[in-house]
Order: sequence, then C-alpha cells, then structure tokens
Amino acid sequence: MKKKLVIFLMCMALGRLSAQQAGEQWMQTRAQQWYLAQGWLRGCDFIPSTAVNQLEMWQAETFDTATISRELGYAQSIGLNCMRVFLHHLAWQEDEPGFINRMNQYLAIANRKNIKTIFVFFDDCWNESYHGGKQPAPRTGVHNSGWVRDPGKLLYDDPSLMAVLEKYVKDVLRAFKSDNRILLWDLYNEPGNSNYGNKSMVLLENVFQWSRDVSPSQPVSAGVWSSGLVELNAFQLSHSDVITYHNYEPEKQHQEAIDSLKKYNRPLICTEYMARPRNSTFFNIMPMLKKENVGAINWGLVSGKTNTKYAWDTPMPDGADPKIWFHEIFHPDGKPYSEKEVELIVSLTEVKKLPTQP
Repeated sequence: MKKKLVIFLMCMALGRLSAQQAGEQWMQTRAQQWYLAQGWLRGCDFIPSTAVNQLEMWQAETFDTATISRELGYAQSIGLNCMRVFLHHLAWQEDEPGFINRMNQYLAIANRKNIKTIFVFFDDCWNESYHGGKQPAPRTGVHNSGWVRDPGKLLYDDPSLMAVLEKYVKDVLRAFKSDNRILLWDLYNEPGNSNYGNKSMVLLENVFQWSRDVSPSQPVSAGVWSSGLVELNAFQLSHSDVITYHNYEPEKQHQEAIDSLKKYNRPLICTEYMARPRNSTFFNIMPMLKKENVGAINWGLVSGKTNTKYAWDTPMPDGADPKIWFHEIFHPDGKPYSEKEVELIVSLTEVKKLPTQP
C-alpha cells in the first residue's frame, strides 16, 4: 500500500509539473523563487521623449535608438533596473519582421544599461482610434493627447481582428519566450478602462490563453487598477503569475492596497504610481514599496511629447511648465525635475550615482 501511495503521489507531482510546463498559472513557490532572484525592482513606464505614442515609438520611420539609449542612460545613472514599455499590434501588423527586429534593438540597448523590460501588449486607455504612418502632434499642455488604445474601437467594429491579435501575441512571445532580457509580460493594461467594463473580458481571457499556449519562460500578468471592476479583477488575480497593480493614492491608501493583495501569496509589483499633486510621490511611496519588497515602477522617465508632466484633468492650453510636474523624473537634457528626488532614489537603489550615459 505504501509503495502504491508513493507511486501515486509521484505521478500527481509529475502531472502538476507537466501542467505547469504546458502552460498554466505558475505555482506560488515558483513565482516567489523567481521574484527572489530579481532583487528589488525599480523603474519607470518608458517611452522616449521624441514619441507621442506607442506607434511613433515602434514604427521604423520614427524608431529613435539614439534617444532611447540616452534616456535609458539617465535611468541607469540613478540605479533603476527595469522599464515597462508599451507595444502596439498595428506596428507589428504593418511590418512583422521589422517590428521584432526593433524590439530586439530596444532590448539590446536596455541590456547594455543593465535594465530589464516589461512589455505590455494591450491597453484600454486614451484615444480609441489610431492609424499608421505619421502620428499627430501633441496637443499643447494636454496629458497623453496622442496615446492610443490597443486594439480599441477597431476590435468592436471588426471582430475578425481577434485572429490578427492572436497571431501578433503568439508571434512576439515565440520570438522572445526564452529571452532573459525580458522580466515579465504585462498582457493588458487597465482592462475595462474607457467605460469598457466587462466588455474587455473576452480579450483578457484570450490573451491569457494565448500566452499559456506559448508558455514563455517569463511570468505573465495583467494589473488590477480599479476596485469597481470586480469580475475583471477576479480573473486577473486568479490567472497572473505575479500580481501587478496600479495605485496613485497617498501612502495610507496605497499601504491598504498592498495589504489586501498580500493574501494571494504572490510577488507584488506596482507598475504605475507617482502623481505628485495627488500626494503619490517618491518621498512617501517609494520607501514604503522598498520596505514591503514591492516592485516600484512609476509613470514617466523623461518629459516629452506625451505631455505627462501635465495632470490628467488639468490641461494648460498655453503650454507653460506646470509648477508641480504630474509625472516624469528628467528634462530631455538629463537635468532632474528635482535634485532632492534623485538623491532619494539613489539612496534607495543603493548605487553610487553615475554620470548620465550618452
């Protein structure tokens, strides 16, 4: 009986391992071991200052390796070690091999700066429609005036796009499924935003399934961001290998969010925070995240065409420099918005401040 029991337990264990390898949610222990190997993660949501949106970043005509290298050098100089970077399916659809090549170029630059990358596939935020080619100029003083959803309205106008999206996700994942320069795949930014609500569930379910079909070596996640999206949140939290979330609240409310997510017994990475006028700052949030061993990724590295130094709901039509920047750490020339903030970040990352990289 004992021998049979041992054999049965071994078969069960092998079955669980096989299921994991075939593409299921990581076990908690695997996720925790992965996170322990990374060290404390700290970085930014990154787009070069010369790009107004994801398409301008990734299209061949405007892919700006010089600016990417220079600005990731600013991040390296203050001890940041990861960046969260948005992709867009249209840039892939228009030039599949070129898009993969540009992703590889980006990763090579980031790797030289000792920076790992979180790539984001889909996004329910900002403008619902988009087009290839030349992108619109930023609207003066308006936060993220040119940012575009992916896939946005097009999916609901043309449901056959779902097949294209599946090929896109699987093509990208297969190209980089074993690439250790990639930290994590963020499958869907803020599903349900723009009043989509549960309408986003089908794509959310699909992108998780597509990722499991490929079974990349890196973890996958989709961050929770609104307590009101109960069904979406439940799905995201029960399918992500690592728990990611957004929080732009002050310290007390942010700590409560962390405490509520600890019950899942998985690593936590905050993939968006830091909005100075809302009292989500480096001074009160970043030390807390380090103390809690939560990854700390703030929105914005360098002020540029996204205009995210302006607040979400406070446009400045004259384009004046806001007295208090909403997001971002650096001016395009590498000068910090606040020397005191940079000093704090350097003290928390525990690196000797380096000269900014060319």
